[in-house]
Amino acid sequence: MCHAQATRSVSERRACRVVGQCRATQQYVPTHTEGEDRRRTRIIALAHEYGRYGYRRITALLHQEGWRVNHKHVERLWRQEGLKVPQKQPKRARLWLADGSCIRRRAEYPNPVWSYDFVMDRTQDGRPLKLLTIVDEYTRGMCRDWGPTAPQVTGCPGGLG
Repeated sequence: MCHAQATRSVSERRACRVVGQCRATQQYVPTHTEGEDRRRTRIIALAHEYGRYGYRRITALLHQEGWRVNHKHVERLWRQEGLKVPQKQPKRARLWLADGSCIRRRAEYPNPVWSYDFVMDRTQDGRPLKLLTIVDEYTRGMCRDWGPTAPQVTGCPGGLG
């Protein structure tokens, strides 16, 4: 919006009208409440300690500890930190541990965290097309994919190829 105002030399009112944005949205200045960092670290610690608790139970625990916090605020911090509640484990043959796995690993530099997805389709002549897409979470760079006839991965760093 500021760029449009500077280059076109128009008022904020006119620029907002052209874009279709409310002026209050343009003038909003986000505030950082005091103690938010302490709340954030406490929420992460509780989520790690109680792996199966969601943001509502964490809010209740914070209330029991004496924190004055709204459930909507806890939910917003929960989403910003990428926290999630892991799936419930089956009673028989537990395949994974309840070690606080709701803390998602974040990429801080290229190559430690990758996402992958298998995509399957058919070509126009009916041959199967199988694609393995691999994306680096930090750079959002994508490796080459599996082709319909060449079962090799090309262009991937590390030992993915």
